[in-house]
Amino acid sequence: MTRILLTGSSRGIGAAAKTSLEARGATVIGQATSSDTTDTVPADFCEPFAPQELWQAALARAGGKIDVLVNNAGLFAPNPIDRSDIEWLDAWEDTMRINLTASAQLSRFAIKHWRARGCEGRIVHVASRAGHRGDSPAHWHYAASKGGMLAMHKSIARAYAHEGIYSFAITPGFTDTSMAGDYLESRGGDGLLADIPLGRVAEPEEIAKIIEFCALDAPPSMTGATLDANGASYVR
Repeated sequence: MTRILLTGSSRGIGAAAKTSLEARGATVIGQATSSDTTDTVPADFCEPFAPQELWQAALARAGGKIDVLVNNAGLFAPNPIDRSDIEWLDAWEDTMRINLTASAQLSRFAIKHWRARGCEGRIVHVASRAGHRGDSPAHWHYAASKGGMLAMHKSIARAYAHEGIYSFAITPGFTDTSMAGDYLESRGGDGLLADIPLGRVAEPEEIAKIIEFCALDAPPSMTGATLDANGASYVR
């Protein structure tokens, strides 16, 4: 049985991924900022010690071994440059801590866990198209956090592949979640779809299938790969 720690599991892409992975027989320990369900650990990534506490709690629930880490938790909130200096900096720091720093901490714990046990492990990073092409003037922080995640993913893949530790990244464009829906409305709603050749945004279940593939099926030779899922709105 594959034991998976999945952050941001309570809604959107994370909830769809949890359903998809469990349908394959995996045991999924989820994370959300707050939760009262037995299979989800509450952890607020704005708190510096939350990732470590989450990792320890997840290990205990998984019987002492985790096979796959899925870094999916994310914050996507506008941060216009005409805010006060402290407001802008606070929003920047919160986004970096949730989107990048917590993912880095969990990745470090996972790699140390697998190296100590001498076993294989996988990390799946849910990044964003924004990490490649940037984002709106109010979302520098989001694009920077996802670009950092992609750089981290590549570094992990290159450093640990020979030890059987594999890293995969997924870069969705707009996905039909409440987080993206608010953004679409703020940028003109359906008019923004003109930039997507597919003519629609992705469904959470589509991204979930890619997460499932990377977590359970992707061959080791794919380590270091980044899989785009943006309806051809950004083609590399």
